[in-house]
Amino acid sequence: MKKQIFLLLLFVSLNAAAFDWQGHRGARGLYPENTLEAMRVALKYPITTLEFDVIVSKDHQVLLSHEPWLGEEACLSLESKEVKEKEINLYQLKYEDIKKFDCGSKTHPRFLAQKKIKATKPLLSEVLTQIETENAARKISYNIEIKSTPEDEKAGFQPSVPVFTDLVVKAIKAHLSEERFFIQSFDFRVLKYLHEKYPKIRTVALIEEDMPQEAVLKNLGFTPTVFSPYFKFLNKTNTAQWQKLGVKVIPWTVNEVNDLKLVKALGVDGIITDYPDRISKVK
Repeated sequence: MKKQIFLLLLFVSLNAAAFDWQGHRGARGLYPENTLEAMRVALKYPITTLEFDVIVSKDHQVLLSHEPWLGEEACLSLESKEVKEKEINLYQLKYEDIKKFDCGSKTHPRFLAQKKIKATKPLLSEVLTQIETENAARKISYNIEIKSTPEDEKAGFQPSVPVFTDLVVKAIKAHLSEERFFIQSFDFRVLKYLHEKYPKIRTVALIEEDMPQEAVLKNLGFTPTVFSPYFKFLNKTNTAQWQKLGVKVIPWTVNEVNDLKLVKALGVDGIITDYPDRISKVK
């Protein structure tokens, strides 16, 4: 009897551990997004994967940022003044200049509970070095988004897809083996390039519109490791449809406790959230 109870507890434990809780931009609901501080805070909770975005500077440094320009919601100018959308092109600045901007002291209009701290956009290498050193006994995964669009490339906010992708892969591989990370993108050009040049790297197809499986696979040209749509586009049927192909389903960005419970009940493999502190409220 004791052995049966032990095996049952072990089974439950393994199933719980298999669910992939991802901290969106670290812990955007709690700390300034895509900062080292946000990553550290996320890991105080049952986060198994850190999710964040990367861009490239003029001197080809890979750094964390959601936009290839200085974001008007989160950042201030060097004079601590408001900036306009796309006013300051980060791809036209060297990293030594980018790191001078404060992207943590401003009150975020959509995340009012964010703790305000003076924070800079860190290098990817800095984040991986610090997180890996501070959590040596904890095998954290990383879901890294290449922030690429044809429009931004044409407008001079980013390098070409091959250059961009190669820089990111090189920066990641300097710190992590391939089983420790995923690369995601809304830009299918990035995913196709990864699949062709780096077939062992796990890819995540980000989807921001309601698109049937057939259309995703046709546009992509191969089967990704993970299907990651906006959570409101998911139901039990299409979740199971992707899983039958061996594809994990991990939607973004689920924040309210009731939504977290409902989405988890669909049978998804993980959830991306801005609020890792709310995980404990979800069974």
